[in-house]
Amino acid sequence: MRQPSVIARRVAAASVSLVVAAGAAACGPKDNDAKGSGGDSTPHKGGTLTVLNSEPQTDFDPARLYTSGGGNVPSLVFRTLTTRNRENGAAGAKVVPDLATDTGRPNKDATVWTYTLKKGLKYEDGTPITSADIKYGIERSFAPELSGGAPYLRDWLVGAADYQGPYKDKKGLSAIETPDARTIVFHLNKPEGEFPFLATQTQFTPVPQSKDNGTKYEEHPVSSGPYKVVKNENDGEHLVLTRNTYWSAGVDDQRKAYPDTIDVRSGLDSSVINQRLSASQGADAAAVTTDTNLGPAELAKVSGDKELAARVGTGHFGYTNYIAFNPTVKPFDNPKVRQAIAYAVDRSSVVNAAGGSALAEPATTFLPNQKSFGYTPYDPFPAGASGNAAKARELLAQAGYKNGLTVTLTHSNAKDFETSPEIATAVQDALKKAGITVKLQGLEYNDYRDKIHGVKTEPGFFLAHWGADWPSGGPFLAPIFDGRQIVKDGANFNTGLLDDKSVNAEIDAINKLTDLDAAAKRWGALDEKIGEKALVVPLFHPVYKRLYGKDVKNIVISDWTGVLDISQVAVK
Repeated sequence: MRQPSVIARRVAAASVSLVVAAGAAACGPKDNDAKGSGGDSTPHKGGTLTVLNSEPQTDFDPARLYTSGGGNVPSLVFRTLTTRNRENGAAGAKVVPDLATDTGRPNKDATVWTYTLKKGLKYEDGTPITSADIKYGIERSFAPELSGGAPYLRDWLVGAADYQGPYKDKKGLSAIETPDARTIVFHLNKPEGEFPFLATQTQFTPVPQSKDNGTKYEEHPVSSGPYKVVKNENDGEHLVLTRNTYWSAGVDDQRKAYPDTIDVRSGLDSSVINQRLSASQGADAAAVTTDTNLGPAELAKVSGDKELAARVGTGHFGYTNYIAFNPTVKPFDNPKVRQAIAYAVDRSSVVNAAGGSALAEPATTFLPNQKSFGYTPYDPFPAGASGNAAKARELLAQAGYKNGLTVTLTHSNAKDFETSPEIATAVQDALKKAGITVKLQGLEYNDYRDKIHGVKTEPGFFLAHWGADWPSGGPFLAPIFDGRQIVKDGANFNTGLLDDKSVNAEIDAINKLTDLDAAAKRWGALDEKIGEKALVVPLFHPVYKRLYGKDVKNIVISDWTGVLDISQVAVK
């Protein structure tokens, strides 16, 4: 997710997002049997799964959703060309076929990708799913009234930059060809070895043109997955999904579809969600959450209860919280000042401020410490767990600030334990030991977001975070460090305003690789090269701890999402 504010609220989203909202070589549940609790751990079909969330599942239209891997609740209704592998931990960070027979067949330079659909695919009404439906589903995502999805297709597809969708331009996109009902071909502007990851986004969901009613489509989108929408109240606040009888496990080896009904209830306070999951009374015994983390106080209580502790799923997601510098603002134009701050940071105190080691893991690399991202251990400014104030003072003196200096740190007032006052205060206290006086500027979340993502308003020193659109180094490093992605009149994420030709060239070179393991190693090396510039100071990766009801079984938590995968869950 490009800007992981949704993830920050989810845990985060997904979007979250990410949106989700991660840490060491990630894994599935540590505190519980992966098959769930109870005497009989064998998953069975039947029953109703309740989902208790804080954020409503708004804009339930595949064109408007910004999800990777197909999403969580969306993935029950919307199938895509490819999807995430539904397994625990690192194995779940792989892309696998969904509607397609494989993850895609590139031409020699990865500018043309071809997919073949599986035989026997059907919608909820029994009509066949065709390649033309996928083409149309993608095209409608370009319509301004259906905006909100990932922006990559506009950039990647030949001739798509100014396309306004099929409602205004019925000719469609010539960059997408459908030579027959089971074949679809994509023509790209430049090599993109990670196109199979993009094909997991919900924009690749088939939409039958005859059933498209524009902005009202979200009320009853036509299902290609194991469940169909039978109720959507208050724009996703209450969703009820029941079985799509035309879905077949024979053409979908990823979704288990154990429950008969999925009842999604949102708009709930996070403390209420955790209380209900803890009590597990009535329908809540078969309930989960996809967006609500246990906070520090709640986790302490749960950890002291053996029965509750057995119902905690642990997950990691590609996500980094960090300090960002604007090198056009003094004194941060001086690399030695930025390096001094990197040495002065006390990551132990920052981790404590984020909820402790159970909820946060210290970071010295910008890339999350997972293999799929290309994680390569390095620390360009090794200061130990508690910082090195003496080294920081030495660098400040070299920079001309032997008597210290005063700076302002901008942060959000949102209580997210990420860019919030707790983290800012921990940084403030650590830098004080190095002779750096930090004044705190706390802003309401919307003001904070607007300020840090505007080139003209970006402060010199602020807290930031980034979440992955998919588990690879590409969508992690490129938006933040590719000089060609600097946006001067809009939302800019290249906070360090880095425009280094060698960095840009290496990004292009890696994007040509279709060997994702080889690409990962290159992303890791590039991360280290960029890290030496001290444009950011990585602080920590979040860890997600989430309760689930006592009658929930078959817990799967992958490194792709970091949260319980409801497509795998069974209930008693």
